[in-house]
Order: sequence, then C-alpha cells, then structure tokens
Amino acid sequence: MDGQDEGPEDAAIYKVVVNAEEQYSIWPAERDNPLGWSDAGFTGSKRDCLLHIEQVWTDMRPLSLRQRMTRADPKGEAGD
Repeated sequence: MDGQDEGPEDAAIYKVVVNAEEQYSIWPAERDNPLGWSDAGFTGSKRDCLLHIEQVWTDMRPLSLRQRMTRADPKGEAGD
C-alpha cells in the first residue's frame, strides 16, 4: 500500500470479488458483479478491501496453473 489518503472518489464502498481462477479484485458494492466474478464475502472501503485481498490472495498464480504444476510434480518438490 502506498499510504496515500483516499480521495473523494474513493469514499465509495467496495466489495471483493473473485473469479474461477481464484484471482481477486475490487468492485463498487452497489454494482452487479462483472461477468465471471462472484462475491468473495468482504465489503468495505477501497483500502480495507485491498488489505483483505493482500491477506487472502497469497499465491498469485491462477488456479489452472497451480493445478497443472501439482499434476506435474505431485510431491510439491519443484523449485520456485
């Protein structure tokens, strides 16, 4: 986080959304979710939503890539 104050446009309430690849984003809470995204169960200020994402999205790799890597190395011994 850059620590900057939220501007007036950031006073809105956001929700955290997640897609089928387990990638996270924020979306204005009053709007319908974009196609392919569902509620992740967290709503708050832009800053709070981004902090929540930082805590829960610890592996940035898309789900499909993680699954392929697990099938290729089921013991999880691949080096990063």
